Amino acid sequence: MNEELFAEYQHKFTCKFPKAIELFPDFIEHAVHTLSPEGVEAYLDGANFLCMIGQGVEPVLVYMEVMPEIAAHFGKGTNKMIADYSYQLARSPNKKALIPFLATLGHVCRRIDRVEDLQQYLDILDEYVDKTQTVIHGHHSIHESPGMIALLENMPQLISKLCLTGIRNFIDYGARNYQSSPDQQIEYFSLTSHDAKSIIQRERQGTTFKDVERHMDMLKESMWKCDLPFSVFSTAFDQIRVPTPYLDEDLIAVPDVYDEENGVSGKDRYRAMLGHIMAHKRWSGKLMADNFAPHMQLFVSIFEDSRVEYLLMKEYPGFKKLFLALHPYPEKGACDDKKQSCLRYRATRLSRALLDENFNSENTLIEDFRQQFHAIMEEKGEDSTTQDMAMLGTKFYVKARKQSSDSLPDIFFDDTEVSYRDDNRYIWHHYEEYDEADEIVPNEYQSDEKVVDTADSLPPRHYDEWDYLSETYRPDWATVYERLHPSTSANKVDKLMEKHEGLAKRLKKMIEMLKPQNKKRIRFQEEGEELDLDVALRSIIDFKSGQAPDPRINYSHTTDSRNIAVMLLVDTSQSLNERNKETGQTLLELSQEALAITAWTVEQLGDKFAIAGFSSDTRHEVRYQHIKGYSEHYCDDVKARISAMEASYSTRMGAAMRHAAHYLEAQQAEKKLMLILTDGEPADIDTKDPQMLIKDTHKAVEELQGRGIYSYCITLDPKADEYVEDIFGSQYTVIDHVDKLPEQLPQVFMKLTH
Repeated sequence: MNEELFAEYQHKFTCKFPKAIELFPDFIEHAVHTLSPEGVEAYLDGANFLCMIGQGVEPVLVYMEVMPEIAAHFGKGTNKMIADYSYQLARSPNKKALIPFLATLGHVCRRIDRVEDLQQYLDILDEYVDKTQTVIHGHHSIHESPGMIALLENMPQLISKLCLTGIRNFIDYGARNYQSSPDQQIEYFSLTSHDAKSIIQRERQGTTFKDVERHMDMLKESMWKCDLPFSVFSTAFDQIRVPTPYLDEDLIAVPDVYDEENGVSGKDRYRAMLGHIMAHKRWSGKLMADNFAPHMQLFVSIFEDSRVEYLLMKEYPGFKKLFLALHPYPEKGACDDKKQSCLRYRATRLSRALLDENFNSENTLIEDFRQQFHAIMEEKGEDSTTQDMAMLGTKFYVKARKQSSDSLPDIFFDDTEVSYRDDNRYIWHHYEEYDEADEIVPNEYQSDEKVVDTADSLPPRHYDEWDYLSETYRPDWATVYERLHPSTSANKVDKLMEKHEGLAKRLKKMIEMLKPQNKKRIRFQEEGEELDLDVALRSIIDFKSGQAPDPRINYSHTTDSRNIAVMLLVDTSQSLNERNKETGQTLLELSQEALAITAWTVEQLGDKFAIAGFSSDTRHEVRYQHIKGYSEHYCDDVKARISAMEASYSTRMGAAMRHAAHYLEAQQAEKKLMLILTDGEPADIDTKDPQMLIKDTHKAVEELQGRGIYSYCITLDPKADEYVEDIFGSQYTVIDHVDKLPEQLPQVFMKLTH
């Protein structure tokens, strides 16, 4: 740097601290070599600002030492961002934390890549302060957050082990649990307490994606010529099944952490996962999911996974060692003599046989299809297709299925997860909602071969849950598993309709009043179906009198029609097994009657509607069962599912409503109604605070309202007045005499949609 430029920068540095002036030449030389001229100007502005905040020279010195690398990484605007945040700290009760904040900032910034991530880090610190600084009542004074300095001093260790989401979870745990215990809070954030070590272990095990991201980027671009971005999802929470990697048209979703598994390092697990996903991108075609029953999709996916891995290993033989080490090795007979569905077990043994020529399946059917698979691959190689695998998967399922056990709700999961594989959404294409009347609308749950087994092979969905105490969402807190509801005979519903023959006649009269009436005539059309004589005569008179005639002398017709989509969401929790004292029927039986009559009513009206049941067994397992889809008519298949309804578990209503909204929102309709039928308040066995799920369900109602979905509750709980208004406002009906439910439910529906 020449003397003239140095003198210019020295003149712009207005700080008067002797130590800062003494060290300025070293600082500015480093900054000039690291930053652009505009960056140096922003750097000096930040340093001058910190000289004036009244905290002495030390913050200035630390800032000038660490900021050149940070600003070079994130951009010149970072200087002002950090200077402003430093001023905020200096003016707060946590001003002693300013030096640790600046001193550890370089460690943090070396672990993140985007300025948005840096802002997220600052937001996380603000959240911690908001939760932990205390107000002394009567004195209007605010005390510092006890663990702030300890937290910042240990941030280099935390950031080396956890991603930002993990750090947020770690901080949130300490803030919530030690808010009133300053000494324990300091111990926790000093990373010396047992809790701190346990939470770090929970939040981060193995290799973070951040550690290997650059390596994965190079592999993706050099080996696969792929420029899709990575999107990282959190696996921090304790779930029955963690989210699964996936590929779609816009991104590659990967887990934030991988443990070592079967001697394979986290880094090599990421390599195996990326290789498998890229093989799909290169060689997989598309299949119409609606043409395959859910369990067929499982076996088709197994064959397609094996096909792309066969092609990948042929081109890059080193992948075989990784795949064999990570692929489960299910022992023969492991699922025998168990009252569980063995679908996943059979699928995993088949997958192992297709991958590993040394695997002895001891099963003639698997051996037969192993030979068929390899015959296709040896003959066609890269000319083999996803459709070839669809044929094999369908044939295998038809020959291997066991109707007596495949539909059991309890699934055998031991040693069946192929952890490096994605969820295969890339190969499955779904029909869009049908809008044209002359289109043939398929049943979205059936294929040409009628199979109505459960959809346990489908990946779960994760939904945030509202925490009213912290006024924040718990991210990905509730896990929803969906499946097609089991079936039995439809005769039960037919008998119920015979029982309510008189009610059906009364409803039919109401339906006729609500049905679309005669066509409406639209007048004053320049082009139309017929000549409007009155307007035409006036136009002739105007023309003969020398005035410009009105050219709109035709009229056309339009149908005065309803445009409504309805989701009928039914609580199927354990309490429905209680009996009504007056009729001797269970609440479940009354609900079945009401559902049957309401479904018949809506079918007569011609509205789009779907029916689903829900229950829950902790936040890890919210069960959502499709009873009727939007593209299905009210037929014997739907009646058979209503007949098979059973009541069990608890009522995590908010998660079920959010999941139901996923389907209702996709419908094209002017009015979208979610009708919830329940017999009690939202509750679950893992939630001790009764207000927690009530507040979350109210939040779900607000969310749906913002998305154009009107929620309405019909409750059979005589004590509902204590809570139902808090959830639904005025949008509810309490049915005092539950024996009247079959009559009142369809009537409420018609009033809401009139």
